[in-house]
Amino acid sequence: MLDKRHWTLSEDMRIGLPSADTLQGGSLKALVVTVLLGVFMFQLLRSVGLRAFSMASETYTSGTHSAAFVTCPNDTVAKELARGIVEKKLAACVNIVPAITSVYEWQGKIEEDSEVLLMIKTRSSKVPALAEYVRSNHPYEVAEVISLPIDQGNPPYLKWIGDIVPE
Repeated sequence: MLDKRHWTLSEDMRIGLPSADTLQGGSLKALVVTVLLGVFMFQLLRSVGLRAFSMASETYTSGTHSAAFVTCPNDTVAKELARGIVEKKLAACVNIVPAITSVYEWQGKIEEDSEVLLMIKTRSSKVPALAEYVRSNHPYEVAEVISLPIDQGNPPYLKWIGDIVPE
């Protein structure tokens, strides 16, 4: 026949928190505050920790940078926009891709035009300012400014983007 010791943990083998009876009022409050802070601060601490780890290990956090695309009517506009974007530190680099053909609908008609494409590498946090700059300096009534987050890439290149474009 088994005795009761086989079915329960002895007092010295219990794992867990002390009972409320053994805690003083101040100790119980401290425990509750500690648990609540741990629960509510987890996401913040995780985010800060990931950023610190990323900086210490020179790894890249997906989505920190973006590649943006802008179409221009010609080389002159493309070069003026590209130079202004880089001078204003809205991007680290702008590639100018000549001679693309765009097919699109505009005001109820299908249009086909030769254009120049700008490929812009920047911080994701700079995309709104970049879009505003393009809208203010572009000849089109509705300028194309779209961006995609950069998931991965050459770590030294991604670090360079971050070094050139301030947060």
